[in-house]
Amino acid sequence: MTAGKETLVSVSPGLIAEDEAFGRRSDAYLGRALGLACYILGDADEAEDATQEAMLRAWKARRSLRKFESFDAWIDRILVNTCRERLRRKHLRREVAEPDEGAADSRDAFGALLARDSIGRALLSLNGDQRTVVVLRYWRDLSLEQIAERLDWPLGTVKSRLHYGLTAIRERLEHDDAEVQR
Repeated sequence: MTAGKETLVSVSPGLIAEDEAFGRRSDAYLGRALGLACYILGDADEAEDATQEAMLRAWKARRSLRKFESFDAWIDRILVNTCRERLRRKHLRREVAEPDEGAADSRDAFGALLARDSIGRALLSLNGDQRTVVVLRYWRDLSLEQIAERLDWPLGTVKSRLHYGLTAIRERLEHDDAEVQR
């Protein structure tokens, strides 16, 4: 490049069309992404942030998507990994005092809904990996093989996390039921 001259970068029409198609597909996925993040994280504000972060990551990595037919699995993986990172960070920050429940209810309607619902409370009591597998299995209705693919885990790990997660939910529900019976 010589001084004083600008170079023009040409963008292929094919890339522009791919970017537009990616944008349309992302827009269509956004509602499901937010719902998935809400159930994994248990907090609507945190889920919105995670969804936005995941969508930005997906946009930056869009050229790595080999087959457009695999879009849902590919972007699910990005979103789930983003949520899991947030759960790990949240777990590390858990030492900080939590605000009282009344304040949380007014800020996060989704979290408040989960806290009032016995299954929601049981789901929130699971560790992040168990909750992720349970949500992907029963909220997204994915097979165990699809979950293993999205999480890049061995199938046995997915089965184990699902088993222990469902066992913990069952025990929590039985405990809550026993408390109501008293």
